[in-house]
Amino acid sequence: MAITTTITDGVKISVETQYQPEYSNPASEHYMFAYKINIENLGDYTVQLMRRHWDIFDSNGTRREVEGEGVVGLQPVIEPGESHEYISGCNLKTDMGSMKGEYQMLRLIDNTMFDANIPEFYLIAPFKLN
Repeated sequence: MAITTTITDGVKISVETQYQPEYSNPASEHYMFAYKINIENLGDYTVQLMRRHWDIFDSNGTRREVEGEGVVGLQPVIEPGESHEYISGCNLKTDMGSMKGEYQMLRLIDNTMFDANIPEFYLIAPFKLN
């Protein structure tokens, strides 16, 4: 499994993906993927993840946007040297696609908002790689 990573303003975001065949139904154009995200604070100041924004692409050209507060119901506070990890999922209508986006972060020392980039990562059913 490949891990994709990026660092923005001291926030390191790593993504690992996995196809979920037991929750997929290719005959009905339903492909389920899980992704695990690790958000690591490499900076000197405590940050809080306030919002997320995703761009989700199917290989058929469809694009969706998802936006909302926090991640999986949380707005985690991440101290310097600490990290927050969570697992979520995405369904596609095709066996390949990608996601990218950003987290809106709040630097608690001065209430400054900034966007931490989520690197583009690919969702590919393993049978597609043969």
